[in-house]
Amino acid sequence: MKSLKLRGVLAAAALAVAAGVAGSAFAQETVLRVAMSAADIPDWTGAPDQGYEGYRFAGYTMYDALALWDLSSSDKAADIVPGLATSWEVDPTNNLLWTYHLREGVKFHDGCPWNADSAVWNFARVQDSDAPQFNARHAGMQGSGVVNVAKVEKVDDYTIKITSKTPASLLPYDLAMFYMISNCGVEAAGNDYVKYAEHPAGTGPYKFDKLVPHERLELVKNAEYWNPDRIPKHDRLVLLPMPEASTRAAALLSGQVDFVEAPSPDTIPALTAAGMQIVTVPYPHNWDYLLRVDKGPFADLRVRQAANMAINRQDMVDMLQGVATAGYNTLIESQPWYGSPPIYEYDPEGAKALLTEAGCMPCKIKIGISTSGSGQMQPLPMNELVKEQLDEAGFEVELIPMDWNALIGVFLGGADKSEFDGINFSMAPIDASQGILKKWMTAYAPPSCCNWGFYKNEEVDKLGNEAMAEFDQAKRDVILTKMNDTIMADAPELFIAHDLNPRALSPKLSGFVQAQSWFQDLTPIVVNP
Repeated sequence: MKSLKLRGVLAAAALAVAAGVAGSAFAQETVLRVAMSAADIPDWTGAPDQGYEGYRFAGYTMYDALALWDLSSSDKAADIVPGLATSWEVDPTNNLLWTYHLREGVKFHDGCPWNADSAVWNFARVQDSDAPQFNARHAGMQGSGVVNVAKVEKVDDYTIKITSKTPASLLPYDLAMFYMISNCGVEAAGNDYVKYAEHPAGTGPYKFDKLVPHERLELVKNAEYWNPDRIPKHDRLVLLPMPEASTRAAALLSGQVDFVEAPSPDTIPALTAAGMQIVTVPYPHNWDYLLRVDKGPFADLRVRQAANMAINRQDMVDMLQGVATAGYNTLIESQPWYGSPPIYEYDPEGAKALLTEAGCMPCKIKIGISTSGSGQMQPLPMNELVKEQLDEAGFEVELIPMDWNALIGVFLGGADKSEFDGINFSMAPIDASQGILKKWMTAYAPPSCCNWGFYKNEEVDKLGNEAMAEFDQAKRDVILTKMNDTIMADAPELFIAHDLNPRALSPKLSGFVQAQSWFQDLTPIVVNP
C-alpha cells in the first residue's frame, strides 16, 4: 500500500507530467520517460546547466566530445575512450603541443559535416570573444573544459593541433567535458543562440524533437549515429524536471514515468514492494561543504578541523537508509590517488576545544544550500542534520536555501563574490583534473575554474604543476596521491558523505547498466510492453 505521503503527491506528479506525455500518446513508439531531480529543463544547446544532471540528460544524449566516457560497466570507475577524435598524442619534443585525429564520416543532426573546421569553430565559440559565434553563457558553462587550451589550429580536414597554456597531461579528460555543436546550425540562425535553440544539433545518439518550457524536453533516436553499439533501443526519450523526491516516486508508482533519479530513502520500501528496480552503485561523488579559506572563520585550520570533527557521518548514512557512505575525503577509496590522509573522526568535545582555542565560540557561519539538484541527494533534511551536529559542537549555522541553478551561479562566481562562509555543493571528482587539480590549485580559483574557497598551498601548487608535466601515468599517480594527502590534512572542505547513486526503474525496463560515473548511458534501455 502506498504511504499517505505518496498518495498525497500523486496529483502534483500528474501535473508535472502534463497531458501528452503518457505512453498512450505515443502508441506507435517505445518511449522512455525520465523524472529528473532538476528544478527545470537543463539547457539543451550544448552548454548544459543544472549541474551534471544537465550533462547527463541534455549533454551526452545529444552531443559528443573529442573523448567520451565509457559508461558500459558497473564494475569499475568509468574512464574515457575515443569520441569525435579517434586518437590523440602529445608531441614528444614539446609537451604543450597535442595532435588530435578526428573521426571521419560523422555528421551533425542537421546534416552539417563534422571536421576540423567544426572543431576550431567550437573552441572559438567559448574562447574568442571577437568571434561571431562567441556565446558568453556557453563560455561560462563550458569554459572550464578548455581553460588549459591556448590555441587550436587546423592541420587538415581531420586533424587539429591544440597548444596548451602549460603542460597539461590530463587535457584529454578536460576535453571530454566539452561538447561540439553544429557550426552550420548556429550560422544559419545568424549566430542567434535563442533562434538556434529551436533546432539545436549535435552528433549524439539522440536528436532534439520538441520542448515544452519548464515541463518536458523530448528527444528521438538518431538511427544514423556513428557508433552502432549506442543507437538507442527505444524511439523517444522524454525528460521531465521534478525537484520533489516524493513527487518523482509517486509518478513512478502511478506509471507516469519509467525512470527516476535519486528516490528519497523513505520511498524506497514502497517502490520495492511495487516491483520497481532499485539500482545503487558507488561512484566518485562527495556531498560536502566547500569552505571559504582565504578569510572568515574557516581561514583558521582549527575551525576547519573542528567542523569535520563535529560530524557524525554514520548518523547521516543511517538517516539515508544506507544509500550513502561516510565521507572522509574528496575521493573514494577505489580511486588511485586516495592515499593515506588524516581521518577526522566524530569528536564533538574535541571540536569545542578547537573552537575555543581559535576564539570562535560560538562560531557563526553562513552556508548556501540548494533545495534540490544534480548530485545534491536529499539536501534539505541532510543539511538540517549537519546544522544540528555543527551547532551542538559550538557552531551557530545559518542555512540559506536557493534553487540549484542559483547555487551553481554562486559556485561559478567564487567565494569572494558571495556572502557565504561555505556552500553545500556536491562535486564530481571523476578524474584527477576535476577532483584534485582544478579543485585546489591556486591557478584554478574563480573565474578560471573550481577552487571556490580560494584555497592556497604552495606545496600543493608545486605538486600540481609536477603532475601536469608528468605524462607517465604511474609516476603521475604517485604525485597526485601525495598532493591529495597534503590537501586533506588542510581540511579545506567539510567532508560528510558519498552518494551511492540510487535510481528507481519501472519493471518494464531492461538493459540499463549503471556506470560508476556521474554520467549514464540511456541508449541500451529497452522499454518492454
